[in-house]
Amino acid sequence: MSKRNTNTALPILFSLAVVLGMFVGYKIHSNMPMTKSFFSAGNKTAVNEVMQLIRQRYVDSINLDSAEEMAVEGLLSTLDPHSVFIPATKLRQVNEDLEGRFEGIGIEFNIFNDTVHVLSVMEKGPAKRSGMQVGDKILKVNDSSAVGIEDSDLFKSWVKGPSQSTVRITLLRDKEIMEKQITRSSIPITSLDAHYMIDKERGYIRLNRFAVNTYSEFITALEDLKKKGLKKLLLDLRDNGGGIMEEAVDIADEFISGDQLIVYTEGINSPKKQYKAKRPGQFEEGELVVLINENSASASEILAGALQEIDRANIVGRRSFGKGLVQEQFSLSNGSALRLTTARYYTPLGRSIQKSYKEGNSKYNMELYARVHGNNDNNKDSVAISNKKIFKTPKGKVLFDGGGITPDISVPIDASLLDTNMNRLYVNNSVGNFAYRYCMANKKTISAFKSAEAYSTSYKVEDAVITALIQFAAKQNVHIKDLGQASRSFLKNRIKALMARIVWGESAYFMVLNSEDSTFQKGVFQLRD
Repeated sequence: MSKRNTNTALPILFSLAVVLGMFVGYKIHSNMPMTKSFFSAGNKTAVNEVMQLIRQRYVDSINLDSAEEMAVEGLLSTLDPHSVFIPATKLRQVNEDLEGRFEGIGIEFNIFNDTVHVLSVMEKGPAKRSGMQVGDKILKVNDSSAVGIEDSDLFKSWVKGPSQSTVRITLLRDKEIMEKQITRSSIPITSLDAHYMIDKERGYIRLNRFAVNTYSEFITALEDLKKKGLKKLLLDLRDNGGGIMEEAVDIADEFISGDQLIVYTEGINSPKKQYKAKRPGQFEEGELVVLINENSASASEILAGALQEIDRANIVGRRSFGKGLVQEQFSLSNGSALRLTTARYYTPLGRSIQKSYKEGNSKYNMELYARVHGNNDNNKDSVAISNKKIFKTPKGKVLFDGGGITPDISVPIDASLLDTNMNRLYVNNSVGNFAYRYCMANKKTISAFKSAEAYSTSYKVEDAVITALIQFAAKQNVHIKDLGQASRSFLKNRIKALMARIVWGESAYFMVLNSEDSTFQKGVFQLRD
């Protein structure tokens, strides 16, 4: 057998073995009975025999761990794209995202010209308590030099560590070198990007994921806005890729009265399970608008879909991603994990959120829409037309299947984002790098504003700043020509927002960004008097 054929055959053989291993692991996980005879010599399968032959008679030694990982990944590639193998080396980071915390010192950083710059220092975090500031340049971590470092993952591994352990940071501030002894602690990864009052009655909350702490963060923000006079809410789920379904259900419950159905799950090996509202909500009466886009997925779609179908909210933006598959995570014996799809999500009316991977992203069918609106048969909750299924809400709103959540009010994508020059600037992070440097050079002027609201309203980014950005990008071999007016306006707003984040934090960033965001403006318009 040729080397090429050997390399191809081995993963296939191991795939067969892994199938058996996963079957056994799943049955044990589910506490299902297994008979002794399953593994008896008399019932030995071809998979067992092949594995034994490879171990005992194969011509060369092989790395079984890496071969098994390749086999698992090859096997999962025949399933849906959300069933994934998580190597032991990546499992901790993956779990941190869902658990909503990690152990470290509480900074955000970036590497500019081989120098680590501190971009953000978390309030009440270890780094903040030690006196670290935005703009500090890190020279050493313990005895390891950070000067000339290019690998951000390597730097993360230096500053992360068990809670209560210490790390020594040597940094440069202006022209002074100083040393900080910092005791690491558990650092929350916030799910809530921003919350603020738009005006005296309308408020805004943005969620970036659904982790174990999302509901509690949401309630804290909602209570804060209610104290400030909240009557109408804009909930922003754009670019929220989902996470823990129960967190989205709990948030939906705050908007929904009675015991109404929020979502249900079902699969061939997973019995139907319903999730309903179960307690009085804190915002059952106020007007509600939800923003979504093509990157809103999974738990975001559950929340948006439920609120849409019970006529609780208007959905504004672009059709969501269409990820309606439920994953369970199973621990494997070598410290890795398998995240396996076990069921599908369904909205209260029975729409499957999942898009078809065979047909691609299902598009809004305008002809079907017109035919449906011409149908006066209100006695049916859903009817099939041209192999498509349509649904009607209690108030008569017409909705479609086909995956994802179609907004009630559609907002086209900003054409300036499709500009080739813009793509060059973002791929190279030229905008972020420039905004940080410009902010550091003009921090006194920017910080002179008493609040983020005052800055958002009054600070103007001049044309000369965009000229400086283009010159800065050219030094990074990103050459920009013919930058249109729409792109210039977008960049001005983005630079202004990035500087607001450095001085006032995440809410200020979105406050500035939203001021010229068409989807946000359309959502606010729906909450008008």
